[in-house]
Amino acid sequence: MPASGAPAPGLRDHRAERVETLISAMTPEEKLAQLYGLWAGASADGAEVAPHQHDMDKPPSLEELLPHGLGQLTRPFGTVPVDPALGAVSLARTQQRIVAANRFGIPAMAHDECLAGFAAWGATTYPVPLSWGAAFDPDLVRRMAGAIGHDMRSVGVHQGLAPVLDVVRDARWGRVEETIGEDPYLVGTTATAYIQGLESAGIVATLKHFVGYSASRGGRNLAPVSMGARERADVMLPPFEMAVRESGVRSVMHAYTDTDGVPCAADEELLTGLLRDTWGFDGTVVADYFGIAFLKTLHGVAADWSGAAVAALTAGVDVELPTVKTFGEPLRDALAAGELSEETIDRALRRVLTQKAQLGLLDPDWSPLPPALAGAALDDPQALRGTVSLNSAAHRDISRRLAEQSVILLRNNGTLPLDGPRRIALVGPQADTPTAVLGCYSFPVHVGSQHPGTPAGVGLPTLRESLAAEFPGSEIITVRGAGIDSADTDGFAEAVRVARHADLVVAALGDRAGLFGRGTSGEGCDAESLELPGVQRRLLDALLDSGTPVVVTLLAGRPYALGRATDEADAIVQSFFPGQEGTPALAGVLSGRINPSGRLPVSVPRLPGAQPSTYLAATLARVSEVSSIDPTPAFGFGHGLTYTSFAWSDLEAGDPLRADTDGSVELSFTVRNTGERPGAEVVQLYLHDPVASVVQPVQRLIGYVRIPLEPDERVRVGVTVPADLASFTGRDGRRVVEPGELELRLAASSTDIRLTAGAVLTGPVRHVDHTRELHARFTVSRDVPA
Repeated sequence: MPASGAPAPGLRDHRAERVETLISAMTPEEKLAQLYGLWAGASADGAEVAPHQHDMDKPPSLEELLPHGLGQLTRPFGTVPVDPALGAVSLARTQQRIVAANRFGIPAMAHDECLAGFAAWGATTYPVPLSWGAAFDPDLVRRMAGAIGHDMRSVGVHQGLAPVLDVVRDARWGRVEETIGEDPYLVGTTATAYIQGLESAGIVATLKHFVGYSASRGGRNLAPVSMGARERADVMLPPFEMAVRESGVRSVMHAYTDTDGVPCAADEELLTGLLRDTWGFDGTVVADYFGIAFLKTLHGVAADWSGAAVAALTAGVDVELPTVKTFGEPLRDALAAGELSEETIDRALRRVLTQKAQLGLLDPDWSPLPPALAGAALDDPQALRGTVSLNSAAHRDISRRLAEQSVILLRNNGTLPLDGPRRIALVGPQADTPTAVLGCYSFPVHVGSQHPGTPAGVGLPTLRESLAAEFPGSEIITVRGAGIDSADTDGFAEAVRVARHADLVVAALGDRAGLFGRGTSGEGCDAESLELPGVQRRLLDALLDSGTPVVVTLLAGRPYALGRATDEADAIVQSFFPGQEGTPALAGVLSGRINPSGRLPVSVPRLPGAQPSTYLAATLARVSEVSSIDPTPAFGFGHGLTYTSFAWSDLEAGDPLRADTDGSVELSFTVRNTGERPGAEVVQLYLHDPVASVVQPVQRLIGYVRIPLEPDERVRVGVTVPADLASFTGRDGRRVVEPGELELRLAASSTDIRLTAGAVLTGPVRHVDHTRELHARFTVSRDVPA
């Protein structure tokens, strides 16, 4: 692997030479200018879209910075609503000014958010990452990310601040919607696919938040983290390690939090020792917004801005985002005072310029005109209004497919699919709300909500509209009943009256996405418990008492305890903010047009206060006779029902399987669709290690495969399981494979084990590192005789 700061392999010789020539010719001011961004249009006066934005000093103007150059342009499309064509023109013109003003003609990199689609006005909105996890379909996520990257690249953006690889540890955390789930393997495989898609479109993907952000105490945003080194190594780090090894990712964002007193932004062992020297990452490390300043203001490990800048740069942070605060004058003062060497600045500069060279930004023929404006004249930008679309039919189709595959049927007593009920009572705060399908990082919520009167820019059919389209022969009576987080129960009486006179009740419940307390889900919208927000659970109980069958639908950003409905509702359908195509997908599941195939990426708790309820629990974390709290989830990780049935049979494996600690075992079995509908089964492979030198979770996911099957179709599934997958962090801090007995569990969920195979690893204890095998290998053969 290249040494930290060395030119990246594969960079053409003339580009590498250009980088070194620039470094040798630049003044200290010009070097530092490449290491920070500028957030034009953002201020401390408006509503926040980043933590502590209200503390932001007025940054220098672009004119003040231009003579020295500029490293990054922050969110040119994701700050205010702008027509895509006009935004592309504005960005191109800004780039022209930057190039003309600095001695070396170096443009800035432009970055934007892209967590659930390109965060730009009029861009396709996709399901949030928690829905990606629910789909258990990395290939589709890869296609989605490629589409997002295509749109970003078309208007001149270079870097996307996604995906989130944080593993859910406490579902009260507001940013659960931004995560992929509570299992490291599911998070790692899905995020790696997303990165591959984004990078394939020429966009620099950014892993975040490195590392441990989601393990904060009490599920509070930007709170301290108390996890031990083993939890960090075995739960939080594996998704990042997989992504660095397999995805081609080119950027990493540090986490805000501190772990055991060490802030990630100043953790040299993490950002240089592990990420670069061990894993071989050779891209850029960027600051989470204002994160370097937080070393002084929140963490108290720096006395002044210079100290914060030196600590971050020395640890391995290369770029300050979103705007210049510490990497400008304070870092220049530190250099002059001898508090850091120019070689340390050159190390970060080399990484930044190498990335710009990879993107072609240092080439003599580079043009500020992005593909969407190819051949366009910029002298009359208004003439271009409406000429650029970021919401094509092909991309909407990807959003639709992912929304459909991510809907999870949690419970069904036979009521679903519906057979055209005569009168449907649609009751709840999500019944007629267009933005009920959007997460907090979607543009209409993240930015559009701060600009009242601005159209959403994309079609957002409400659940009422989608049910009316799905059931044209049904009378649909819509009653709000209660607000998302209101304490007002005045609407209950009307809701119950309507319910009693209907053939079916569809309860439309869930979250309102927002930021910093403006929602019930999203960044800074943490929950005290996993009770449904407001009085929604009480409304649900009143509907259950109406005597009419109740189907619960949830458009939410996290799992919630549903009280009586867990056992008494006729059906429960869970969707995690499924994007602009979400309500047609939900209605299609209710009608049976879509056979549900989503699986839970997070456990659904039975009790609102029994935390945490993640399935990755050791025996002591489960129900016991010596505690009055039962944390057993109502619906476990991986759970999801369908309208068909599947039979698993004919397991072929040794009795037991045997392999050396450096070998692998193989097994095979048959899966058959025994129902009358086409459907998809998600085969999940769990590892149970009954005896180990350190405490292990009772089971953990080590592989999965999604298999679509026609009625009566059967497949033969083969699995090769490397012994490396049994590794864990031992007592000495090294990852180890130990000899002994294991159990391989082939399952439809973490609570529905279908087949088990014993395995015995023999030979010596074996230490493994970051080059170990990460995946079980599945083969699916469809030519299987009956």
